[in-house]
Amino acid sequence: MTDLDEPALWTPSSRRGTPWHDDGWDDPAALSLTETAVAPRRSHVLRWVLVALASLVLVAAVIGGLIGWWVIRQVNPPGSPGDPTTFVVNERDDLVSLSTRLKGQGFITHAGVFQWYMKRQDDFEIVPGYYTLQPRDNMGNIAAALRTPPNATFTSVTFPEGFTLQQIGARLHNRVNRLSESVFLAATRSGELLSEYLPEGATSFEGLLFPDTYQVSNAETELQVAQRMVRLMERVGRQEGLDDPLKRGALSPYEVLIVASLIEREAKTDGDRGKIARVIYNRLALGMTLDIDAALFYGQAPNTPFDTLKALDGPYNLYRRKGLPPTPVANPGRASIRAALNPAVDPPPGDPICRELKDPTDCRYLYYVLSDRQGNHAFAATLAQHEANVERARQAGVLP
Repeated sequence: MTDLDEPALWTPSSRRGTPWHDDGWDDPAALSLTETAVAPRRSHVLRWVLVALASLVLVAAVIGGLIGWWVIRQVNPPGSPGDPTTFVVNERDDLVSLSTRLKGQGFITHAGVFQWYMKRQDDFEIVPGYYTLQPRDNMGNIAAALRTPPNATFTSVTFPEGFTLQQIGARLHNRVNRLSESVFLAATRSGELLSEYLPEGATSFEGLLFPDTYQVSNAETELQVAQRMVRLMERVGRQEGLDDPLKRGALSPYEVLIVASLIEREAKTDGDRGKIARVIYNRLALGMTLDIDAALFYGQAPNTPFDTLKALDGPYNLYRRKGLPPTPVANPGRASIRAALNPAVDPPPGDPICRELKDPTDCRYLYYVLSDRQGNHAFAATLAQHEANVERARQAGVLP
């Protein structure tokens, strides 16, 4: 065998004449060194991941603890509860409105927490009535009080603006059968009822009871209901300026309420109230009769013909008697009281109803008549204008 027949020794450098670059993966020793170099780096990353997860768990635990501590403080506020106070649960209350009012009146510190708490009370049912609660008491105690029968139940009764005393008494009896219309009316004449707006010598409380929605409890008497209505009229009167001589001018508070009652019975829309007030004051200033139908019909049978009433010479016939009637003819609401204290200004000289006057600068609202089925009125400065407005109302079918 010659040298040529001997197998050639293969070396890396003999691969097709191409230089060979060492690869660590071809060397077991090198491979071992590489693996041992990667492992510490993976271990380091894993350790940081575990630390981060542990930190997140710790932060979540801290936050959860703080939230739990805060919720506990809402459920059981620090300090001692306040003095027992009456709280009213209304007929239309749901859990949201109930919790909102409890928060607003200081009985609880957080409405949302109270809702969450009460939703976990399986036997809780909202029952209208009067309850005795302590402000900032434990929610468990408040829940227990609201689950017991109320101290007193009540019936919601609405008295519309413009109701007379007789209508109020009838509505009261109709909604609360145990209360009598006749006893209610007697209570207003008994002398036990007092009002800061009732003038000396006057006995009628017509116009002195504020029409609103009242919660009449099962323990109240007819006199107590009337007293509450009188107190609310006094409060509304003060709010609107009925006690301010600068606002009411030469009239007494009682006389302003008489004017307000006439406005209440005559006006059908809010936009007319101020103008009707101005008509009343202008006619009083000029010594004219007020010619107001609402006064003519006061205390009369509703089916009495207009011409029959107009022929009567009674104190409420403002077609025959000048000045205001002796008493209000109804119980006015806030808007009419406000209009009586803040009448509209007379029309400017450029207004259509003023242009035909000899002196357009001396233009006043003096007449009004119903003009459409929506209850709006047409106003005039002269009798001729007024008669034309009446005729248009008849043609439109608004007047008979």
